[in-house]
Amino acid sequence: MKASQRLLVKKSVNPANFNKGGLEKTLSAFSLTMMGVGAIVGSGIFITPGIIAAKYAGPAAMLSFVIAAVVCSLAALCYAEFSSTIPLAGSAYTYVYTVFGEFLAWILGWSLISEYLFAVSSVAVSWSSYFQNLMSGFGLKLPTFLTAAAGTAGVSGAGFNLIAFVVVLAVSLLLVGGLQESTRVNSIMVIVKILVIVLFIGVAIFFVKPANYHPFMPHGVSGLVKGASLAFYAYIGFDAVSTASEEVKNPKRNMPIGIVGSLVVASILYVAMAAVLVGVVHYSKLNVGDPVAYALAVIHQNWAAGIVSLGAVVGMTTVLIVMLYGGTRLLFAISRDGLLPKVFRTVSPHTKVPVKSTWIFGIIASVFAAVIPLDKIAELVNIGTLFAFAMVSIGVVFLRRHETLQQINSSCKVPFYPVLPVVSFLACVYLMLNLQAFTWHMFGIWLVIGIVIYFAYSYRHSRIRAGLRAKESKS
Repeated sequence: MKASQRLLVKKSVNPANFNKGGLEKTLSAFSLTMMGVGAIVGSGIFITPGIIAAKYAGPAAMLSFVIAAVVCSLAALCYAEFSSTIPLAGSAYTYVYTVFGEFLAWILGWSLISEYLFAVSSVAVSWSSYFQNLMSGFGLKLPTFLTAAAGTAGVSGAGFNLIAFVVVLAVSLLLVGGLQESTRVNSIMVIVKILVIVLFIGVAIFFVKPANYHPFMPHGVSGLVKGASLAFYAYIGFDAVSTASEEVKNPKRNMPIGIVGSLVVASILYVAMAAVLVGVVHYSKLNVGDPVAYALAVIHQNWAAGIVSLGAVVGMTTVLIVMLYGGTRLLFAISRDGLLPKVFRTVSPHTKVPVKSTWIFGIIASVFAAVIPLDKIAELVNIGTLFAFAMVSIGVVFLRRHETLQQINSSCKVPFYPVLPVVSFLACVYLMLNLQAFTWHMFGIWLVIGIVIYFAYSYRHSRIRAGLRAKESKS
């Protein structure tokens, strides 16, 4: 076999092995939907509607979220088809390994590691800020050098964000206790978060002024589209649901429900929040760091501001749970294929959870959150996600042509095939090309590191390649 063919060797999929991965099947469609909502609806719902309205779309911000949801739903349908056809851990990494081969799968898997790792770290830093605001309301305050990383504005010398460090380790401890317990806590927090959002809408809707909706699109269609580009990033996170495929009861039915259902619920919440927010306060005044709290102050409902802050903390906690979970299951899948050391695929016989993988991932993320400023660790999240969306979207075209997978009766098919997968692919590539040059430079450096690791370790330890070598030696 030629070297180029070895790089593109594909993962064989045997439906008989779908239930033999070592992970316990405990998740229902409801659990998956709560995971998706937990990942998508974080602190961003209390911030991004105001920014989009003030800087881009005006009162039409609600339509920006609708457009973003439609674009995101294209990728969601592609994920749903893959996850119901190949119910294995690893999400986009496993899908690409099956249809495109090992090297591209490694590149994608490595970029997804950055997505989950830096997403957890950046959310932990934001969680720390909101938590400090809550504590300050009770007159409690930690020293600055224990609440901000070195390099953060106003911090000189060494800095260590203790709160961000501790919260990641606390979530790691929750996850190693068992998936069923983790999803139960996540579901409770998601419900609390939704109730907080509904509370704001229920209180503020009585103060809506129709005059605030005029002009509806002050910056025209271009402003609406720019707002949709920013709104798109508010929805990223539903892909973490697909990492749970191997731990889902009846994945052919429940995976599509969980992926699409979470996107629908999140879209309704974002659109409703934006519609009420711009109705209460004129869009030109919403370019602030806490537009929801500002709106409550404008209508003299300060009693609800503390509840909203609590909702933001709870919201970010669910994001931490789901993204940290997704990262550990990704490491588990890559390690099971031999591309990472076997320590990442060790599963506890008691909890059926990859405990060592969870702790390693959690400790690295906690250190990043503690010592690196937020604006630096957030750069790699979006590009890694869009790369995964693009590969999964175009991968559906090859999935339909896969000889073995054609025989599997998938419960979810992307409609208007192959137009929608191609449109989804092109939309993701377009958004990637519009990212900042610095983001591309960081992404390039991360990929170079990944390629070095692949040829130094992964290529030689690949389990699939080991099987090929064994067959060649016999022949």
